[in-house]
Amino acid sequence: MSGRTTEVFIKICGLRTARDVDTAALAGADAVGFVFAPGSPRTVDAATARELAARVPAGVLTVGVFRGQSVEEVGRLTRESGVRSVQLHGDEGPEYYAELRAEGRTLIRATAAAVAAAGEYGEDLLLIDAPDPGSGKPWNWASAEFTAPQGRWLLAGGLTPGTVREALETTGAWGVDVSSGVERERGVKSPELIREFIEAARG
Repeated sequence: MSGRTTEVFIKICGLRTARDVDTAALAGADAVGFVFAPGSPRTVDAATARELAARVPAGVLTVGVFRGQSVEEVGRLTRESGVRSVQLHGDEGPEYYAELRAEGRTLIRATAAAVAAAGEYGEDLLLIDAPDPGSGKPWNWASAEFTAPQGRWLLAGGLTPGTVREALETTGAWGVDVSSGVERERGVKSPELIREFIEAARG
Protein backbone atom coordinates (compact mmCIF):
# COMPACT_ATOMS: atom_id res chain seq x y z
CA MET A 1 0.00 0.00 0.00
CA SER A 2 1.21 3.50 -0.77
CA GLY A 3 2.62 5.68 1.97
CA ARG A 4 1.82 8.82 0.02
CA THR A 5 0.05 11.70 1.70
CA THR A 6 0.75 14.48 -0.82
CA GLU A 7 0.50 14.94 -4.56
CA VAL A 8 3.26 13.23 -6.48
CA PHE A 9 6.25 15.29 -7.70
CA ILE A 10 6.92 14.69 -11.42
CA LYS A 11 10.13 15.37 -13.35
CA ILE A 12 10.31 15.01 -17.12
CA CYS A 13 13.95 14.63 -18.14
CA GLY A 14 16.05 14.77 -21.28
CA LEU A 15 14.17 17.63 -22.94
CA ARG A 16 15.75 19.18 -26.04
CA THR A 17 13.09 21.25 -27.81
CA ALA A 18 10.72 24.10 -27.05
CA ARG A 19 7.79 21.81 -27.78
CA ASP A 20 9.00 19.30 -25.18
CA VAL A 21 9.41 21.99 -22.54
CA ASP A 22 6.06 23.66 -23.25
CA THR A 23 4.25 20.32 -23.25
CA ALA A 24 5.73 19.25 -19.92
CA ALA A 25 5.02 22.59 -18.24
CA LEU A 26 1.46 22.86 -19.52
CA ALA A 27 0.72 19.25 -18.53
CA GLY A 28 1.71 19.97 -14.95
CA ALA A 29 5.30 18.74 -14.52
CA ASP A 30 7.02 19.97 -11.36
CA ALA A 31 10.52 19.81 -12.88
CA VAL A 32 12.16 19.52 -16.28
CA GLY A 33 15.64 18.12 -16.88
CA PHE A 34 18.36 19.02 -19.36
CA VAL A 35 21.16 16.51 -19.90
CA PHE A 36 24.71 17.86 -19.93
CA ALA A 37 26.38 14.47 -19.48
CA PRO A 38 28.35 13.55 -22.62
CA GLY A 39 27.46 10.59 -24.79
CA SER A 40 23.67 10.74 -24.47
CA PRO A 41 21.27 11.27 -27.40
CA ARG A 42 19.56 13.79 -25.11
CA THR A 43 22.62 15.95 -24.39
CA VAL A 44 22.23 19.72 -24.92
CA ASP A 45 24.72 22.55 -24.62
CA ALA A 46 24.47 25.37 -22.11
CA ALA A 47 23.16 27.90 -24.64
CA THR A 48 20.32 25.62 -25.73
CA ALA A 49 19.43 24.80 -22.13
CA ARG A 50 19.35 28.51 -21.27
CA GLU A 51 16.91 29.20 -24.12
CA LEU A 52 14.71 26.30 -23.07
CA ALA A 53 14.85 27.12 -19.36
CA ALA A 54 13.68 30.67 -20.16
CA ARG A 55 10.38 29.15 -21.35
CA VAL A 56 9.76 27.38 -18.04
CA PRO A 57 7.26 28.94 -15.59
CA ALA A 58 8.72 30.12 -12.28
CA GLY A 59 7.05 27.32 -10.34
CA VAL A 60 8.70 24.55 -12.38
CA LEU A 61 12.21 23.48 -11.33
CA THR A 62 14.89 23.42 -14.06
CA VAL A 63 17.47 20.67 -13.56
CA GLY A 64 20.88 20.09 -15.14
CA VAL A 65 21.87 16.42 -15.28
CA PHE A 66 25.56 15.47 -15.01
CA ARG A 67 27.55 12.23 -14.91
CA GLY A 68 31.24 11.83 -14.13
CA GLN A 69 32.12 15.48 -14.78
CA SER A 70 34.41 17.66 -12.69
CA VAL A 71 32.82 19.92 -10.11
CA GLU A 72 34.29 22.88 -12.02
CA GLU A 73 32.54 21.80 -15.23
CA VAL A 74 29.29 21.17 -13.39
CA GLY A 75 29.44 24.63 -11.85
CA ARG A 76 30.29 26.32 -15.13
CA LEU A 77 27.52 24.63 -17.14
CA THR A 78 25.03 25.30 -14.36
CA ARG A 79 25.85 29.00 -14.33
CA GLU A 80 25.91 29.32 -18.13
CA SER A 81 22.57 27.54 -18.56
CA GLY A 82 20.84 29.19 -15.61
CA VAL A 83 19.27 25.96 -14.33
CA ARG A 84 18.25 26.08 -10.69
CA SER A 85 19.03 22.49 -9.75
CA VAL A 86 21.93 20.05 -10.21
CA GLN A 87 21.46 16.29 -10.56
CA LEU A 88 24.59 14.14 -10.22
CA HIS A 89 24.61 10.59 -11.62
CA GLY A 90 28.23 9.53 -11.19
CA ASP A 91 30.55 8.64 -8.32
CA GLU A 92 30.59 12.17 -6.95
CA GLY A 93 31.32 12.31 -3.24
CA PRO A 94 29.94 14.58 -0.50
CA GLU A 95 32.55 17.23 -1.38
CA TYR A 96 30.78 17.85 -4.71
CA TYR A 97 27.53 18.52 -2.92
CA ALA A 98 29.19 20.80 -0.37
CA GLU A 99 30.82 22.91 -3.10
CA LEU A 100 27.68 23.12 -5.24
CA ARG A 101 25.56 23.89 -2.17
CA ALA A 102 27.51 27.13 -1.79
CA GLU A 103 26.02 28.32 -5.09
CA GLY A 104 22.50 27.93 -3.72
CA ARG A 105 21.30 25.17 -6.07
CA THR A 106 18.79 22.46 -5.27
CA LEU A 107 20.82 19.23 -5.31
CA ILE A 108 19.63 15.83 -6.50
CA ARG A 109 21.71 12.68 -5.96
CA ALA A 110 20.98 9.87 -8.42
CA THR A 111 22.08 6.32 -7.68
CA ALA A 112 21.24 2.75 -8.62
CA ALA A 113 22.40 1.47 -5.22
CA ALA A 114 20.27 0.67 -2.21
CA VAL A 115 20.27 3.78 -0.02
CA ALA A 116 18.77 3.95 3.46
CA ALA A 117 17.83 7.61 3.52
CA ALA A 118 17.89 10.79 1.49
CA GLY A 119 20.41 13.44 2.47
CA GLU A 120 23.43 11.24 3.24
CA TYR A 121 25.64 13.26 0.85
CA GLY A 122 23.99 16.58 1.57
CA GLU A 123 21.49 16.32 -1.28
CA ASP A 124 17.99 17.80 -1.14
CA LEU A 125 16.44 14.93 -3.08
CA LEU A 126 17.49 11.35 -3.70
CA LEU A 127 16.75 9.66 -7.03
CA ILE A 128 16.71 5.86 -7.16
CA ASP A 129 17.46 4.76 -10.72
CA ALA A 130 17.11 1.32 -12.28
CA PRO A 131 19.76 -1.31 -11.39
CA ASP A 132 21.12 -0.85 -14.93
CA PRO A 133 20.59 2.89 -15.59
CA GLY A 134 19.41 3.67 -19.09
CA SER A 135 18.31 0.11 -19.80
CA GLY A 136 14.63 0.85 -19.38
CA LYS A 137 14.37 -2.16 -17.07
CA PRO A 138 12.94 -1.21 -13.66
CA TRP A 139 13.48 -2.67 -10.22
CA ASN A 140 11.10 -5.38 -9.12
CA TRP A 141 9.47 -2.87 -6.77
CA ALA A 142 7.53 -5.47 -4.80
CA SER A 143 10.51 -7.77 -4.16
CA ALA A 144 12.79 -7.94 -1.14
CA GLU A 145 15.67 -6.59 -3.26
CA PHE A 146 14.00 -3.16 -3.34
CA THR A 147 13.69 -1.21 -0.08
CA ALA A 148 12.25 2.30 -0.21
CA PRO A 149 14.57 4.93 1.34
CA GLN A 150 13.50 7.30 4.07
CA GLY A 151 12.87 10.95 3.24
CA ARG A 152 12.03 12.67 -0.04
CA TRP A 153 13.03 10.53 -2.99
CA LEU A 154 12.23 10.09 -6.67
CA LEU A 155 11.76 6.79 -8.44
CA ALA A 156 13.22 6.43 -11.95
CA GLY A 157 14.09 3.68 -14.40
CA GLY A 158 11.70 1.88 -16.71
CA LEU A 159 8.67 4.01 -15.88
CA THR A 160 5.98 4.51 -18.53
CA PRO A 161 2.42 5.84 -18.57
CA GLY A 162 1.31 2.24 -18.12
CA THR A 163 3.48 1.45 -15.08
CA VAL A 164 3.91 4.66 -13.12
CA ARG A 165 0.76 4.39 -11.04
CA GLU A 166 1.56 0.85 -9.90
CA ALA A 167 5.13 1.91 -9.13
CA LEU A 168 3.97 4.76 -6.93
CA GLU A 169 1.42 2.65 -5.10
CA THR A 170 3.94 -0.13 -4.51
CA THR A 171 6.91 1.98 -3.38
CA GLY A 172 5.32 5.05 -1.81
CA ALA A 173 7.84 7.22 -3.67
CA TRP A 174 7.55 10.98 -3.11
CA GLY A 175 8.03 11.58 -6.82
CA VAL A 176 8.96 10.11 -10.19
CA ASP A 177 11.43 10.92 -12.97
CA VAL A 178 10.98 9.78 -16.57
CA SER A 179 12.88 10.17 -19.82
CA SER A 180 12.87 7.20 -22.22
CA GLY A 181 9.40 6.18 -21.05
CA VAL A 182 7.90 9.20 -22.80
CA GLU A 183 9.84 8.87 -26.06
CA ARG A 184 8.57 7.66 -29.43
CA GLU A 185 12.16 6.83 -30.40
CA ARG A 186 15.48 7.12 -28.58
CA GLY A 187 16.04 10.75 -27.63
CA VAL A 188 12.80 12.01 -29.23
CA LYS A 189 9.99 12.91 -26.84
CA SER A 190 6.30 12.31 -27.55
CA PRO A 191 3.96 15.10 -26.38
CA GLU A 192 1.15 12.56 -26.08
CA LEU A 193 3.22 10.27 -23.86
CA ILE A 194 4.34 13.17 -21.67
CA ARG A 195 0.73 14.14 -21.07
CA GLU A 196 -0.33 10.52 -20.51
CA PHE A 197 2.48 9.94 -18.03
CA ILE A 198 1.63 12.99 -15.91
CA GLU A 199 -2.07 12.14 -15.96
CA ALA A 200 -1.37 8.52 -14.94
CA ALA A 201 1.06 9.53 -12.17
CA ARG A 202 -1.50 11.88 -10.68
CA GLY A 203 -4.07 9.11 -10.88
